[in-house]
Amino acid sequence: MRRREFIGLLGGAAAWPLAARAQQPAIPVIGFLGTRASGDDPQLLTAFRRGLQEAGYIEGQNVAIEYRFAENRYDRLPALAADLVGRPVSLIVANGPAAQAAKAATATIPIVFTAGFDPVGVGLVASLNRPGGNITGVSILDVELGPKRLELLHEVVPKATVVAVLVNPTDPTRAEIIVKDLWTAAHTLGLQLHALNASTDRDLDTAFANLARLQAGGLVIGGEPFFNSRTEQLGALSIRHAVPAIYQFRTFAAAGGLASYGANLTDAYRQAGLYSGRIIKGEKPGDLPVAQSTKVELIINLKTARTLGLTVPLALLGRADEVIE
Repeated sequence: MRRREFIGLLGGAAAWPLAARAQQPAIPVIGFLGTRASGDDPQLLTAFRRGLQEAGYIEGQNVAIEYRFAENRYDRLPALAADLVGRPVSLIVANGPAAQAAKAATATIPIVFTAGFDPVGVGLVASLNRPGGNITGVSILDVELGPKRLELLHEVVPKATVVAVLVNPTDPTRAEIIVKDLWTAAHTLGLQLHALNASTDRDLDTAFANLARLQAGGLVIGGEPFFNSRTEQLGALSIRHAVPAIYQFRTFAAAGGLASYGANLTDAYRQAGLYSGRIIKGEKPGDLPVAQSTKVELIINLKTARTLGLTVPLALLGRADEVIE
């Protein structure tokens, strides 16, 4: 064999694996569109990856994830969603208002959402059983629990005649529903309700300072992603301003809030991971029923109650899933 032919064969053999590798399909890419800041609530991302793993996908091995975070600036969501669509990605995972931005950005790329509001009511899906289109996800009991949180708070502070609700005005659809539902519940209980707005850390300080001026005897914090990422801060503020307050997550009660009543958010993100894996494998999002996270838990911080000079009814303590002492 001539030297030139031999070298040619070697060159071809060396090139073959490269060509073969180039023909191998690229791993699917998930676009993760979040309303929060990148470092907020890392346990939720962990839960999402756990759900993906249960479906057979591990980040960095057989699936990649492109992260886009709005840093709690919801006006950035449309541009971030458009960026993922232009990437393009195989699937978009989005929470709360981010899901609405994702739906507005694409009618073809599959979307998996987590939402603490009625996804049918806001037009995300056609129905819970048959979402249709390119979207499905997990619906978390949250907004619907607002009136129940007010009732629980009223049981602890029955003499209070004025209460407040904290909402995020940059999430107007959810804020409107929360205020409307709580106004109806407050009217039934004979209470006067004030709505306070907050979408930044400075707003939170201002809102809690206004409670004294309003002579509010209690506070219901409306479920919202911005507040979800600040449960410990909200708990500390409620202690600092000596206001009986209730929210949805245990971290709030553990940080000093009087009580929490709500669903398990980490489990919802795990379910979103599972759904993402199923869609990557070929299932159509419109055929996957919206999963409903319906399990709720009541946590009462008895230490905070004593600090505030409150007596929690024994009947309410008996209904609690956990009492922090």
